[in-house]
Amino acid sequence: MIRVLVVDDEELVRSGLRLILEASGDIAVAGEARDGAEAVSAVRRLRPEVVLMDVRMPGTDGLTAAARVLAEPDPPKLIMLTTFDLDEYVHEALRLGAVGFLLKDTPPRELAAAVRTVAGGQAMLSPSVTKRLLAAYVDRAPSRAEAARTQLDRLTGREEDVIRAVARGLSNAEIGRELRLTEATVKAHVSRVLAKLGLANRVQAAILVHDADLP
Repeated sequence: MIRVLVVDDEELVRSGLRLILEASGDIAVAGEARDGAEAVSAVRRLRPEVVLMDVRMPGTDGLTAAARVLAEPDPPKLIMLTTFDLDEYVHEALRLGAVGFLLKDTPPRELAAAVRTVAGGQAMLSPSVTKRLLAAYVDRAPSRAEAARTQLDRLTGREEDVIRAVARGLSNAEIGRELRLTEATVKAHVSRVLAKLGLANRVQAAILVHDADLP
C-alpha cells in the first residue's frame, strides 16, 4: 500500500481525496492535515510516502510547508494541489523539489495514477499542463537565462537532446523512440544529466531548460 498524507484546509476536499484514493485499492490515506504546520508535524509522525499539499491555506501556507517538508531527512514525494490562478506558487514549489502538481479537478483515475507515479520515483511532468505552467511563469530574466545556458553548456549534444525531450514531458520510452535509443540508454542519459547538473528530478531539469529559453 502507498501511504499518503492529504493536506487541505477544506474538510470537503480532504474527504473527497480520501474517498478517491482509498477506492483505488493500493493507496491508503495515512492522515490528513488542515494547514502547513499540521502537515509538517504529520510528516514527521506518520512518515507517508506521498504528500498531496494544497498551495493556499491559512496560517502556514503550502509553499512554506513544502520547503520544510522537503528539508526533512528522507522526505516524502510531494505533489502540490492547485488551480491555474496559483501556478506561480507551484512553480516555486517545483524549484524547491516538489515532484509535480495536480489540478483540484483532476479525474479520480488520473489522481490515483499520479500518486503511483511519484511513489515509484518519477516526477509528474504532464506535457499538456506542466509545460504550459512552466512556459507561462518561468522568469526568463537575462541573468537567469544566461546562468541556465551556461549550466547546460556542460552537456554533450546527445545529453542536451535528452534534457530537451524531458522538458517537453516525454517519458523514457517516448524519448527512446524519438532519438532512436533504447529505453535503458535513455534512462542512463537522464540519470547522468541530473547528476552532472546537480538536479533532483525531471521537473527541475525541465525548469532549467525553460529558464534557458533555448531556441
